[in-house]
Order: sequence, then C-alpha cells, then structure tokens
Amino acid sequence: MLITWLALKDLWRERFYLFCNCALLVGILVPLLVLFGVKNGVYSALIGEMMENPAYLQIDTAGNVTLSEDDLAPLRGWTEIAFMTPKVRTQFDYMNVRQNSGRRIRQAVIVPSGTGDPTLPPGARLDNSNVAVSALLARQLELTPGASVQLISQAEGRPRQLVLDMRVGLVLEDRALGGRAVLVPFETLDLIEAFYDAYALPDYGIESGKDIAGRVPAYSGARIYARDLEALPGLQTRIEVQLGVTTHARTADVTSLLRLGRNLTLALSLTAAIATLGLAAALTLSFWSEVARKRRVLASLAMLGLTRRQLALFPVVQALVAAALGLVLSFLLYGIAGRMAQHWFGQGLPGGRNLSVISMGQAVMISLAVLCIVALAAAVAAWRAQRSDPALVLREVS
Repeated sequence: MLITWLALKDLWRERFYLFCNCALLVGILVPLLVLFGVKNGVYSALIGEMMENPAYLQIDTAGNVTLSEDDLAPLRGWTEIAFMTPKVRTQFDYMNVRQNSGRRIRQAVIVPSGTGDPTLPPGARLDNSNVAVSALLARQLELTPGASVQLISQAEGRPRQLVLDMRVGLVLEDRALGGRAVLVPFETLDLIEAFYDAYALPDYGIESGKDIAGRVPAYSGARIYARDLEALPGLQTRIEVQLGVTTHARTADVTSLLRLGRNLTLALSLTAAIATLGLAAALTLSFWSEVARKRRVLASLAMLGLTRRQLALFPVVQALVAAALGLVLSFLLYGIAGRMAQHWFGQGLPGGRNLSVISMGQAVMISLAVLCIVALAAAVAAWRAQRSDPALVLREVS
C-alpha cells in the first residue's frame, strides 16, 4: 500500500523520533517485564517445591475415632481428593523389618498406600508382595530394589509371630517419606490388624483364633491427599464436617503461600495499570505532536489525492513500527537483565529454577496488549490528521 511505504520512508528519514518513541517504550516495559518475570519465577519455584513434596497435600485424621466403610464411601467421589486410603489403629502400624539375608532388625511404621499415592513415583504400583521403603530404613538395613525383606509382628497371647515375606519394589527419597517407614497396600495393614485382633490366618500358618469371615473392618481414620494446593483448605474443612473429626494438614503454610501469590499479583497489576496509563498518555502526546509537526507533509499528500482514511493510517503505521521495535528491544534487554539477576540472586531457589520466567504465551499476550495501547494512542493522532484541512494548512505554512 502506498501510504504504508510513504509512512515507513518518512519514519526512516526522521529516525531520531523513532528512537525516542522506542526509548519511551523500553524505559517503561523493561522494568515491568523484570518485575513480572521475577514474580513468576519466585512464586513458581515456591509452588513447585510444595507440589513436589506430597506432605503439603496430605490430610490426616486425628484423635480416637472409629470409621466404617459407609463413613468413607461418600469421600471417594469427591473431585478434590486425589488419593485416599483408610488407616488402622495406630498401635498396630509398627512392625519389625529385616532383610532375609541379614541380621539387623529395625522397627518401622507401616503406612497404608495404593495406586495413585502421591508419595510414590508416577506410575508406581504396590501389591501384596511389593513394598516401598523410606531412604533411612533402606540405608540402615542396606536395602535395594529387589531385595527380600520380612515384616515381623508379635501380638500378646498369640502363639506364633506374623511373618510377611515381601520384596522391596521402591526406595523412596528422604523428602517423599521420612524416618523408618514402609509403604504397603491397605489390605496388608488390615491383615496385620486382624492378627492383633486374634483372628485366625491359615494362609500364614496361624490356625488358632476367631473366624476371619465374621470380621467387620473398622478404621481409625483416613490418609487423604488433595488434588492441588488450592483445593487443600476447603477440602480439610469439608472432611472435618463430613466425618466429624479433627484433621492435621499444612494448610497454614499453603494458605500463606497462596495469599502471597495473590498479593504479588495485585501489587504487580496495580503497578502495571499505573505504568500503562503513563505510557498511553506519553505516547498519545508524542504521536499528536508528530502529526502537528508533519501537518504540511500530510496536507501535501492530501492534495495529491490521498483520502482522509489513508492519511489516518500514516501515524498508525509509524506508531505500530515503533511499538514492534520497542517490544523487540524490551524483550532483549529483559533477557539480559534476567540472566544477570539469575547469576547474582538465583542460586538459592529450590530445584535450581530460574529467578525470572515469562512463558511464550505470556510474552505474546504482553506484546498484543502493548500493540493495542499504541494503536489506541495513534488513533487519537489519526483523528487529528483527518480533521486537518489541507488547503488551510498549506496557506498557513506558506
């Protein structure tokens, strides 16, 4: 289009003004980009650290309560729950553990688990012959994946010990499972509780005792994991109301972090809004003054046959070119500033994450927003260009 070519040629001839407009954009955008990137990076690092530690998503019932399957059944359909398993009475969830080929024995807590347990690596599965052990227990008993172990328990009044032969399927990291602990399917813990309750277990060589067929399972609580951090506070309250129990969770830590994220977003939004108003005002005045300064050029173009609509495109094209160059320079300088900030201040972030992060989608949205602001500011100058009478302008100048 002719008007576009003329606008670009005029912009190159007076590139000092192009530089001034680019500098105006860069001076406002780069600090905002750095603030936005640091907010993203720091908050994402903290959220990521919490999400990688399943303990922050865990809700445990507390106190002396007795629950049935009917009590827990409604919870199984709640979308806020990522994983749930009942718990046996706490006096029955400790057993002695030893490696088949070793002499050392350690007492460990037996934790109910199952498919989908966030404590386990994604896709990991446990069955009645496979267990996951904590890193501390593995070090003390020199356990590795594939090793054979025995879970041993002795109940008062029972003529024989309960010995469960297992294989180590997984050794979990310290952060996933602390202390001396063994993760087993809930059915295994239920079997241990039946042993303590004096039921006969013929499959394990325990013939004496009550008939297991008449046993009605009763649970001392539940081990529950929320779907995400945002769901944790509401889920904890809902569980307490539904079951009528007290629960333990790291809700205070999670709530504090979520509040911090909202406050940072609010502060950044307020700063961005004020900066946007300042940018829009500065650009509007700049483009208006440039149209006023070029009124003779625009009048001459009108006398050559260009329509008012074409004349209105003249400042808009120049403004969008200045905006595009300003955006490119702003993101380049942001990248340099981000690397410097990472080198100086980013070493302490968990997981080695970046201090300043802006995703591609966010960069596109920022660019579109800036182009819209520039286009609106240029529209005011375009309106000024349309209202000029070419004859009067040329007569005034001459």
